Amino acid sequence: MGVWMTVAQAAAVANLLLLGALGWVWVGNYRSHGASHTLAYLVFATFLFVENIVWLYLYLLDDAFIRWYEITTPTIQLSMAALCGLETIALLAVARITWR
Repeated sequence: MGVWMTVAQAAAVANLLLLGALGWVWVGNYRSHGASHTLAYLVFATFLFVENIVWLYLYLLDDAFIRWYEITTPTIQLSMAALCGLETIALLAVARITWR
């Protein structure tokens, strides 16, 4: 397994943790205020949560995907890891704003 696969796996786990924490806060806010934009945040977080579960499944358990990832070009490996990493950075920004 290459370094970019490990980076992508770590980013997917971090994304799941961040989305879980953000979802917890947003559920509480929605129960308190009932604001429609908070419900939209929850829907958004749910879709991203499912996306990261799928990525983690592919990165850890799907043998065909893992074999493909290992033989593909380093540019593709870096790009896929970068997408997961960029999502982590975006979620960190949202988390910082949410927890202020």
